[in-house]
Amino acid sequence: MSAKADVANATPKQQFLTTLDREHRTTMRVLRAYPADQLDMRPHPTCRTARELAWVFVVERGLGTAVYQNQLQELMSGEMPEPPESWDALLEALEDAQRLFRDLIDATPEEELHDKVSFFVGPKQMGEMTRFEWLWFLLHDEIHHRGQFSIYLRMAGGKVPSIYGPTADEPWM
Repeated sequence: MSAKADVANATPKQQFLTTLDREHRTTMRVLRAYPADQLDMRPHPTCRTARELAWVFVVERGLGTAVYQNQLQELMSGEMPEPPESWDALLEALEDAQRLFRDLIDATPEEELHDKVSFFVGPKQMGEMTRFEWLWFLLHDEIHHRGQFSIYLRMAGGKVPSIYGPTADEPWM
């Protein structure tokens, strides 16, 4: 069976997981390219440090799981964990969190992906969306933060890998 036929026959969950895996690999390429001696770089006083921004990827997997299981209120009552000092430990934590989050989705029956969860739908406004809508929202948020991080990477003197096309550091031709 060709790759096109595989995609055409994939369930919505399989399509999402394929996209999630691809985007996670890209995110990890960007993070691994970051110079570990620049983790405290902060491009502006109102911005997070590189370490704090990278930690968002880990924290969002926990947020993803809490919302997915309709446990946002319980999560909101706790404090956000601090990122580890070690860059390698942070990247390992992200790989672990990604694996757990992906396994949760993979184990969910397709029909349960249409169940409703509660999350913010605007400033200080809660609403409902399906798990599928939540998953796509969270993936797009990862892509957004990866874009932010690619700017940090450039500012820190790292080489920006290809994300969706060539970069000055990774040309295609």
